[in-house]
Amino acid sequence: MKALLTAGGHGTRLQPLTHTQNKHLIPIANKPMIHFALEYLKEAGIIEVGIIINAGDTSFPEVLGDGSNWGIKITYIEQEAPLGLAHVVKIAEPFIGEEPFVFYLGDNILVGGIKKFIDTFKTQKSNCHLVLSQVGDPTRFGVAEIKDDKILNIEEKPLNPKSNYAVTGIYFYDKSIFEAVNAIKPSARGELEISDAHQYLLDHNKKITFSEITGWWKDTGNPADLLEANRLVTDNIVHKIYAQVDESNQIFGRVIIEQGAKLKNCVIRGPAIIGKNSVLVDAYIGPFTSISDGCFIGNSEVEYSIVMEGSRIQDAGIRIEGSLIGKNVDIVKAKSKPRTQRFMIGDQSRVELL
Repeated sequence: MKALLTAGGHGTRLQPLTHTQNKHLIPIANKPMIHFALEYLKEAGIIEVGIIINAGDTSFPEVLGDGSNWGIKITYIEQEAPLGLAHVVKIAEPFIGEEPFVFYLGDNILVGGIKKFIDTFKTQKSNCHLVLSQVGDPTRFGVAEIKDDKILNIEEKPLNPKSNYAVTGIYFYDKSIFEAVNAIKPSARGELEISDAHQYLLDHNKKITFSEITGWWKDTGNPADLLEANRLVTDNIVHKIYAQVDESNQIFGRVIIEQGAKLKNCVIRGPAIIGKNSVLVDAYIGPFTSISDGCFIGNSEVEYSIVMEGSRIQDAGIRIEGSLIGKNVDIVKAKSKPRTQRFMIGDQSRVELL
């Protein structure tokens, strides 16, 4: 069995972070989110993985290489333009061939991995197996209408959903899916919709089965989802301190402090992660916070946030909470007079002031 993993698109809902990096490389609990998908695939015994990337994007080969770090083999497949998920499947047919495969959207994170879904797909001998999750706002997703444990209909982002069962970004197919993606027409927004491909299979009497996620699952498409995914992952960390931490610090709960980190007069309330070679002085780090490698936090408080590599927070007078802070960002207190606030902010940023 092979895997097809998406890592393309433009991540418009996560701008300005995605102006300078692909959203699938944004860290969750100090690990690029695409690493979770690769780990799930490896755990499930899948070693041949095709990764869909934007044309000309070299970041993934640079970061992931050939996949040998995970014990897998990665093939990179370029998509010339974001023409829909069914188009992704369509252009991957030469890589997949006639094998069954899992199609996994790289910005999905879930508890427990995917092996149990693969087992169900194989046991039920389905043409297509979908993984569903009950959600509060199904209008954001493809939605399955279910009756008597059978999927009757699938509609993409409906204004009036017929259920609250969202089709998550985890799909299992046999070769029938290629007939579907080659038969459907572009939607009104000019894309080949994967929901239309699923509906084609239903209309042509193919066997579509489903599983429901009973734990947590997150589609990390917007900032709030990123923070929630970070909360869910950090809430499951195992307490490990690799750095030397002296008695001037107070540490509560489950915390990971990586090698080379230096702390002085700090309070850390887990679950939280402090990255390699970060320096924290007179700082408070609250629950569900990830501080990446090479950061400096001085005389400041940070909680329920993601702070990316190389950033510096110095003398922040009010606690920073619910925030996404990109790479090499400086948040400092101005020392000049008259007292003013100075900003250098990229496109589509958001700043809240007190």
